[in-house]
Formats: sequence, structure tokens, C-alpha cells
Amino acid sequence: MLSLDHIDFAYENEPYLLRDLTMTIQDGDYVAVVGENGSGKSTLIKLMLGLLKPLHGSIRCTFRRTAYVPQPTDLINKQFPITVGELLHFQRRVLGIREKDAVEEALDQVSMTAFRGHLVGTLSGGQFQRVLVARALLGHPDFIILDEPSTGMDLKSQDQLYPLIHDLHEHRGVTIVTVEHNLRYAAHNASRFYHMVNGRGHFCTPADYTREYLQENGGGCHV
Repeated sequence: MLSLDHIDFAYENEPYLLRDLTMTIQDGDYVAVVGENGSGKSTLIKLMLGLLKPLHGSIRCTFRRTAYVPQPTDLINKQFPITVGELLHFQRRVLGIREKDAVEEALDQVSMTAFRGHLVGTLSGGQFQRVLVARALLGHPDFIILDEPSTGMDLKSQDQLYPLIHDLHEHRGVTIVTVEHNLRYAAHNASRFYHMVNGRGHFCTPADYTREYLQENGGGCHV
């Protein structure tokens, strides 16, 4: 379980971005965090990851190991000459995992074994995102946070990625939180939405979110 209790947060010399935010992620959840740009979604996941500390309130996490899948541009310069295998073995050593076959196991789970010797700069957006998922799977996490996983992907790559995330949740018991702008896939996969507006949030169904979005913006939301 991950619980955030009455969280207030502001960056230095800035107005409050999050105000009295409370949420609980239960073991086995698949939650899509949705909302307009600037509503605090990215700040929320940084708080979940412990990269930021709240000004007020408390955060409690009982998951054994949390992994993070960033947007591809946030992790590595794709022009850097490193292979898929080297990238994952580096992460394996950072995590203190001794078993070298852990990399092969992670690549196999995302169907990227054949690409272990490829430079990351030669991969498509969808292939690279699957490598980032493999990187997150090292150490067998029970909780994975993803930041807009389909950013920059074509439809074919999205059709390959989201069933993988769904499989991790449904068949391997991984708890998922994903910041989403891809509402079509989020509605098909997530058990709940967490709708953020002006630094606050609440849980709702995809249908509820559609109605709320239409009320706020006057149309244009399709899930």
C-alpha cells in the first residue's frame, strides 16, 4: 500500500502546487493519474518515488520494491553509444543484483531479447520504451510507476506496449500507477482514474472522468 495523507507541496518561491491531497494505492491497483497540464501529476509521482518531500502531510509505503519507467527523453541521450544489454547490466549492478541472467529474464519478459546487442539510439520509440520497462523489471518490483508511457509512440507501438503493462498487472500481480494522456488505453486497462485539478485529486471511473472533463472544458474528451 502507498498512502499520501493531507499533502501540501510547493516549489521554492512558488505558490502551492498541491493542496491537502490525499490518496491511497492498494496492493493490486491499476491507477491512471489524469488531468490537465500543470495540475500536479508529475509532482505527485515524484513525491511517490521519494524524489520530493512534502511541506506538510505524510507518505507511507509498504511495497517491497518500487520501480519507475520515465518518459524516454528523461532517462538517456539516445545518441550515447550504449547497447541495450549494457544499459540493463549497468542498472543490475546499481541495484546490487548478482545474477547476470536477470537481464536476460527481463528482456525476455518484454520480447526484446534479440535486441540486447543493439545500440539504444537505433531503437524505435516503442522498442526503447519496452527496454525501459525491462529495466524497471530488474529485481522483480511489486509496484511500478510509469510517466506517460506512450509519449512519442505510433499506434502499432502503443498496441504492443499496453498489453505488456496489462499482463504485468493481471498475471504477475504488479501494482501499477501511470500518468496518462492516452485515455483510450487508460480506460481499457486501469481499474480506477485519479483525476487531478488545481493541485487536488479524487478517484473516479473513466466514465465519471469524461463527464467531469466535459463540464470543465466544454467537450473534446474521448475514452
